[in-house]
Formats: sequence, structure tokens, C-alpha cells
Amino acid sequence: MIFVTGGTGLIGSHLLYQLAKENHNLLALKRPTSNIDLVKKLFEAYCPEDKTLFDKITWIDGEVEDYQSLLNAMGNAHEVYHCAAIVSFLSKDANQMLAVNVQGTANVVDACLELGIKRLCHVSSVAAIGSPMPGDEVDESIPWGKSKGKSGYAISKFRSEMEVWRGADLGLDAVVVNPTVVIGPGKWDSGSGQIFGTIAKGFPFYTTGITGYVDVRDVAKAMVLAMQKGLWNKKYILNGENLSHKVVFETIARRLGKKPPTINAKPWMSAIAWRFAWLGSKITGKPSALSRDTARSGQAITHYSSQLAEKELDVMFTPIAEAIANTIKVGKL
Repeated sequence: MIFVTGGTGLIGSHLLYQLAKENHNLLALKRPTSNIDLVKKLFEAYCPEDKTLFDKITWIDGEVEDYQSLLNAMGNAHEVYHCAAIVSFLSKDANQMLAVNVQGTANVVDACLELGIKRLCHVSSVAAIGSPMPGDEVDESIPWGKSKGKSGYAISKFRSEMEVWRGADLGLDAVVVNPTVVIGPGKWDSGSGQIFGTIAKGFPFYTTGITGYVDVRDVAKAMVLAMQKGLWNKKYILNGENLSHKVVFETIARRLGKKPPTINAKPWMSAIAWRFAWLGSKITGKPSALSRDTARSGQAITHYSSQLAEKELDVMFTPIAEAIANTIKVGKL
């Protein structure tokens, strides 16, 4: 039996679909308030001819912050995929990310050790990898360096990885994947799906920064391959292409039948915009879609190397234009 946390999220739902296709029986942890209908819609969109795939999942209410609920849920599992995490670049969410991303991962690791579960795949992020020298690509060898100046999300994911490696030191067979910006069908009002939701409303701005993007289907496949190959105590950057935000925004806009963005948001404009967004959130009480960290990342130029994953996991990454087309074809969930 395979146990999955974060099964209602973007990566978790696609992982469940990948595992169900391979005829595995699945246990999936979800919060009591989570909507599994979104996962069911995803299964139906990908495989309408087979209504039994979704039935391979047994859903269990619980939270990764609750150690006892994890022990109760994981008792029959022989391997674990840990996808549950909070993704936020807002400073107000820093403590919650420490509770869910860091302590939650520590609980998953400890539950595996206590129950004798040997195999764990942990979803991290390229945010947990350090910064290269100017002009160099980011690969798995880049050290973390100093935490000062890094986002609360990045710090939480780095510390989460440290919990996994602690488990590995105690005998756990573990592998970590570090995706770049994940593109795929899901909610359009949170996470990377906000890109689609924002552009669907008509968005005239773009930034000239460059970063990595990856198809969520490739992330799910790479996770399963990593576990099947048993390449333990290693981490893999998962990246389809390094692209400018301008190119990605234009591709999404054209696929949606919207006017591509035409206004270059200069760094000084982004700096003003996130401050106004912060002030607006204080007045309205609604979370801001723009923060200091997202404004900075929109201008940053970072290239990521996926050579290790391509070589050792035999992953062939999907062009991002195809990932965007698939996201829009399946639609907002």
C-alpha cells in the first residue's frame, strides 16, 4: 500500500493519477475541509473511459501537523510520498509554513521510522537550493549558504529537506525532488495556478526575469521513477525549460484568447506595486497576490539544470508550451 500526503494539491493529485494508472492501491491523507471532488474531476478529464481509477484511493482525514493521526493513517503503508506543503511568499504565513512544511515533514519522517516504513519520496523545491555564481546554472551541488534575505517559503523547504536527511541518517531510504515552477491543471486562484487565473482576467504587465518551469505530469512520473529505481539519499532538480516570464505570459494569453501583456514592469514599478498591494491587503483584509519576494523573483534571472534527473531517472521533459496547452485544455478545477 502506498501512502500519499497532499493528495488534493497540484502535484499530489497528479501523483495519485500516475500511481493509480500503474494499478497501485493508495492511501491519501487529506484535511477534513479538503475537496476531493477536484481530484475526481482531474481523473475524469485524463481518463474518462475508466471510472475505476479514482476508486483505488482510500481517503483518510488527518493533518501532517498531528503526529498521532499520521501514525493511524500510515500503519498499512510500505512506502510514502510526501507532497503536503504550504506555498506562500507572504511574511504573515511564515509561522504556518514552519508548522506544516517543517514540523509536518519531521512528523512524516518520524512516523516512517516508528512504523518501519523504509521508503520516502519528499517533494521539495528549487527554492531550497542555494544561489549560483552569476552566469552559472543551478544544479543539485549548489550549497544553501546563508538564510538571510531568503523567503520564508525557501527557508521552510530547506529545513524540511534537513528533516528528510535526518531520517536518512537513521536508516530511512529517501529521495528528494526539487521542481521549478510547476505548470498543470488545478486551482487557478492559488499557487502557480494564479498565473493562469490572473492572465485569464486580462493582465497587461510582464517582467523580464527568467526561471525554470516544469509540467506537473513530469514531476509525478519522476517521483515514481525515483522510487522504483531506488536511488536513495539523492535529490533531483526537475525542470522542463528555462524561460522568461514574458514568453510564458504571452503563451498563456494566446492560448486563452487574451491579449498578450505589453507593459514591461520595471524593477522600480514592481517595488512600488508590492507595497501598494501590501497596503491594500491591510485595508481590505484580503491576502495580497504580490509580495516583496514575488516582485523580486519576477526580475531575477536564474537557470536550472535538470541533467541529473534526465540521466539517472530517464525523464524526458515536456515542452512548457505543451504543459500550458494541457492546463488550459483540462481547465480550471
